[in-house]
Amino acid sequence: MQPAKSDEWKTYRDMRLRALLDSPDAFGSTHEAEATRTDAMWSARIATATSSGKDRVLFAFNRDDACGLIWCKLSSDEPAVADLFQMWVDPASRGMGAGRALLNEAVSWAESVGVNRARLGVTAGDTPAMLLYAACGFRPDGVLEPLREHSHLTVQPMSLALGPVGPTD
Repeated sequence: MQPAKSDEWKTYRDMRLRALLDSPDAFGSTHEAEATRTDAMWSARIATATSSGKDRVLFAFNRDDACGLIWCKLSSDEPAVADLFQMWVDPASRGMGAGRALLNEAVSWAESVGVNRARLGVTAGDTPAMLLYAACGFRPDGVLEPLREHSHLTVQPMSLALGPVGPTD
């Protein structure tokens, strides 16, 4: 597990595009929409994230190969909330704990910067992603929303309370 560096935009780009091809029903964006981005756009996206102090882009590795991705961003509207998105693990590395490790690392970072709630959206259904989030303590938090325009799929918002829970005496 390691945070993305500003010069790793190609790794990010390649992984993001693979994720969109592999799991098109898991993301609000599409491969078609993101494949048209220029190298300069990909580079700027990661450079901005790695220097913002409000974003944490994490890669999981299987040996020396990046095999997983998650993006954690502090909410601009709700300072005590972190949004998790773009979570994906390469099919060849699934079932080895990379998804749980990415999620745990993102949540740990959010806690370390004083956030008290992490939230995400997951395509509704009995899926490995939904099961992972529930196993890590995320709970449904809101009504189902459309995945994207013209899609029959819906997204279940989920959240996780962070920090101390209950009385501290």
